[in-house]
Amino acid sequence: MMASGRHGTLYVGVTSDLLGRISQHREEIYPGFTSRYGVKRLVWFETYDGIVDAIQREKSLKKWKRQWKIELIESSNPDWDDLYPSFFQAEGALSHLQPPTRSY
Repeated sequence: MMASGRHGTLYVGVTSDLLGRISQHREEIYPGFTSRYGVKRLVWFETYDGIVDAIQREKSLKKWKRQWKIELIESSNPDWDDLYPSFFQAEGALSHLQPPTRSY
């Protein structure tokens, strides 16, 4: 999940290449929702073993009420920190923020 800022515009998406996709959003490679609303901050993510499960979760999250999404984000990222820069720090830097891999 990405946001324009704390309690700002939210975006839910799915990808098999998180770093690459976030880079595309941040650099506004493609025009669209995220570039139009300045959505560049990675605030929540989950990993899955299979793409079918990931797509199912994405569709489910998109139907959630906004408040539920905010509560999900704040459950592990209360300050709405941008998690993207953490990928470039020492190995394991996100271990305290990353939700467990889910398999259904």
